[in-house]
Amino acid sequence: MSAPSAIDHHASAGYSLPLAYWLAQASDLAYKDEATIESQVRDWGFDQVRHHRTRFTPPFPLEDTQAYTAASDDMIITAFRGTEPTEIRDWLSDASTPPWPGPAKTGYVHYGFAEALQSIFPDVKDTLSELRSNNQTVWFTGHSLGGALAMLAGARMYLEDPRLQADGVYTYGQPRTCDRLLAEAYNNGFKNRMYRFVNNADIVPQLPPEPAFTHVEALRYIDSAGTLHEHKPGAGGLLGGLAEGAEGLTASAFSPSAAGIRDHSIKRYIAAIEKNLP
Repeated sequence: MSAPSAIDHHASAGYSLPLAYWLAQASDLAYKDEATIESQVRDWGFDQVRHHRTRFTPPFPLEDTQAYTAASDDMIITAFRGTEPTEIRDWLSDASTPPWPGPAKTGYVHYGFAEALQSIFPDVKDTLSELRSNNQTVWFTGHSLGGALAMLAGARMYLEDPRLQADGVYTYGQPRTCDRLLAEAYNNGFKNRMYRFVNNADIVPQLPPEPAFTHVEALRYIDSAGTLHEHKPGAGGLLGGLAEGAEGLTASAFSPSAAGIRDHSIKRYIAAIEKNLP
């Protein structure tokens, strides 16, 4: 149960727990400053780095959207930065948030997540067009809000510009992001390429409430003992309980001491995945 010493730049599509570990590390790195990101990804073997950032003004609840793209001769990773759940608490607890048309007019997505992605998506797309010069594999990843952005970026590439579509998308603590129509199209297009990790009582994946928003498939659930389950629990199963009370959440559910917030930490995801490595 030790972490792999280096990221495999030749990883192929399909589930890989060592790759999940490294993409969780890449998601954590997205929270750091640009100099730290550049130093770390070069240590990981990536010789090209691009930063993506757009600032917002009130009343939009986010200060900015950030991501970075790291490229080598064999692999490209775009990692989207997340945010504190308290910053987007209203988004997460409100099922009536206005919808945004889905990519290629397929279903609809959460307005706030779509607006956050749109602010940097053209730059991400141009960067991938520039750096994917050696038919490298492309991976999208992110934690929390960053997971929603990674999933939506994957959907947009797949439905709008298939030549740049990702070979895989790994998310951690991702909120519900779209409606069932887009989720179905995504599940078909990303079969064996999308993996959504949920840690125990993490509150964010249970929000925004159903049925307005739903999740894509390929769940990987970490239980209270830290054991990883590679299947989707049924109704009332491993994820039971928390979702049932999602619509009645109060501010206390988002306090730092609440179990649902503690389990949302990307550090806890990394530790749990490392524990399950062969």
